[in-house]
Amino acid sequence: MKAGEPLAPLTSVRVGGPAEALVRPRGPEALVALLKLAREEGTPVTLLGGGANTLVGDGGIPGITVRLPGDLFPEAAEVGDEEGRLTLGAGAAIVRLINLMRTHGLVGAEFLAGIPGTLGGAVAMNAGTKNGECFRVLEAVEVATADGVGWLTKAQVPHAYRHSELPVGGVVTRVRFLLRKGDVVASKQAMDTDLGYRKRTQPLSQPNFGSVFTNPIGDFAGRLIERVNLKGHTLGRAQVSPLHANWIVNLGGATARDVLGLITLMQQRVREQEGVELKPEVKRVGEFPP
Repeated sequence: MKAGEPLAPLTSVRVGGPAEALVRPRGPEALVALLKLAREEGTPVTLLGGGANTLVGDGGIPGITVRLPGDLFPEAAEVGDEEGRLTLGAGAAIVRLINLMRTHGLVGAEFLAGIPGTLGGAVAMNAGTKNGECFRVLEAVEVATADGVGWLTKAQVPHAYRHSELPVGGVVTRVRFLLRKGDVVASKQAMDTDLGYRKRTQPLSQPNFGSVFTNPIGDFAGRLIERVNLKGHTLGRAQVSPLHANWIVNLGGATARDVLGLITLMQQRVREQEGVELKPEVKRVGEFPP
C-alpha cells in the first residue's frame, strides 16, 4: 500500500491528484480481504485499471484505490480445431489479448486492437469501435467481491453500448474470451489498416481519453461538437483535438479542472445549438475542487 501516490502518470490523459492509499493486491484472496475490510470500515474503494477513459479529480481519490497488476494471473489457452478460449487477468493490457489471439491462430477480436487500457476496463465499459464491442467475444468474467470470487457468464452481466452492469462493489479479476480459428494474416492486415486509419484521424500520440462522449443514436458526437465550432478549442492546457472533435488532449500541464471545463462546455454548446444531450464515456473519479 502506498499513501499519497500520484495518479496522473497512471491515467492516459495524465491529469489528476494523488490516491489517499493505492493498493496493488498480490492475489485474489488478498483482494477479497481488502474489499471485506473496506466494507466493514466504510472505506470507499475505487478501481483504477489502465487509466484510460478515466478522469481523476485534482483533489485525488479518497479511501482505497485498487490497481490490479498485469501479471497477477497467468494466461491460459484452450484451443480446438474450430475455436479457442483465452483467459487473461483483468489487469492485463488489451494488447495482450491481441497477441495471444495471434499466437494461437485465432481471430475475432480485431476491433479491440489499438484500444488503450486493461481487459477489466474493456469489460466494465464494453469497449470497442465501430467494428465491434468487447461483449461480442466475451464468454465469462471472474469477479471478486467482499464475499468471495466467482465466475459470471456473459448472459449474467447485463450490457449495452459502452456499458456493463457488474455486481456492485465487484472487481473483475479474470476475463475469458471465445474466439474462432481463422486467417491470422488477413486478421493482422485488418488490424493494421484500422490502426493506420485511426492514427490519421485521432490524436493517438498525445495524452488523451479516447472518445469523450458516446455517439447519440443515428449521429456522431464528433460531428456535433465540430458543428458548434469547438474543434481545436483550448481551455487552460486541455484542448478539443483538431484531429477529432470527440477527443480531448493534454497539451502538457493540463488539470482535471481544465478537462472537466471542456467537457461541460461541449455538452452545453451541443445541447443549446443542436438539441442533443451528449453522454460522457469518460468516468469521473475522486474529488473535483471548485
